[in-house]
Amino acid sequence: MTNLPNLRELPRILLSVLFIAAAIIASLWVLQPFLPALIWATLIVVATWPLMRAAQKRLWGKRGLAVIVMTTVLLLVVIVPLALAVLTIIEHADDFGDGLKTLARAGVPPPPGWVEGLPLIGPKLAAEWQAIAALGAGELQARIAPYAKGIAAWILGKAGTFAAFFLHLLLTAIISAMFYYNGEAAAAGVRAFARRLAGSRGEQAVTLAGQAIRAVALGVVVTAVVQSLLGGIGLAVAGVPVAGFLTALIFVLAIAQIGPAPVLLLVVAWLYWSGDPVWGTAMLVWTLIVGSLDNILRPLLIKRGADLPLVLIFAGVIGGLLAFGLVGLFVGPVVLAVTYTQLAAWVSEGAREREASSAAS
Repeated sequence: MTNLPNLRELPRILLSVLFIAAAIIASLWVLQPFLPALIWATLIVVATWPLMRAAQKRLWGKRGLAVIVMTTVLLLVVIVPLALAVLTIIEHADDFGDGLKTLARAGVPPPPGWVEGLPLIGPKLAAEWQAIAALGAGELQARIAPYAKGIAAWILGKAGTFAAFFLHLLLTAIISAMFYYNGEAAAAGVRAFARRLAGSRGEQAVTLAGQAIRAVALGVVVTAVVQSLLGGIGLAVAGVPVAGFLTALIFVLAIAQIGPAPVLLLVVAWLYWSGDPVWGTAMLVWTLIVGSLDNILRPLLIKRGADLPLVLIFAGVIGGLLAFGLVGLFVGPVVLAVTYTQLAAWVSEGAREREASSAAS
């Protein structure tokens, strides 16, 4: 009999939960066009919030001036270079397709002697290269033509999405300015919500999420910028054509955790192929230096951003990238860092309770 009032409340509670779930889904549906910009603005503001506070302190405590400075820096350092990188890749994609056709007409020369001497892959690579070089101009053009057509079709298919991409960049800048101006209120709201859900652990999870985001921003993004700049300098000094396009490609690959090695090694092969072994050797040494920077610079920067195991951060970066795309670079480490810390706190709390009970007995 004492459970009857609870049973009568069950339909009301169930309907309330369904209504809240429907309201959340509808809200996300309405905000769907703005969600990418909202997510990126949140990540950028969280990662650069200490810089904003430092700028405000130096600008006589004026939040409005600090917001203007930070938004301008965001445009100049993040959004404009990213937009230029995408535009550079788009503009030279046609050149790449035309280069394939020109290569087909000119034919492929036989492999140099050093190719066969490469360890492990040398003989097989030389045999494949020789087979391609033996093809006639017509056969080679027939093989390459589908790739050139595929590049053109990709550009035409993506032309409409690039406009949306630049619109998202503009929205990201606007939302970031709003978050910079009202950052404390937004953070207080998130902390209050987390505290309502999980008490002090929820608030701790919010703090850990912010630390993980800053760690990834320092480690991944700054390392990618340094590697792309150094790689671009090497390409320019070596006189490699379309150095700007290749530098933009290095930046994208470094952000994607692939690194600059694929682009730079292709440049090294091209320099040897074109009969310039001196610059080819110099570029090979430069490739080893630039490619190894992420093993030194990234761990140092990540360790400064968050006191978390590096294996955890790297697993989050790679797994998040594969699961969620580029935004997963930040989402993955946040999820793993929060889960790891909460599990560790839960386990240690159980150990303390056992120790307390054994001491009491």
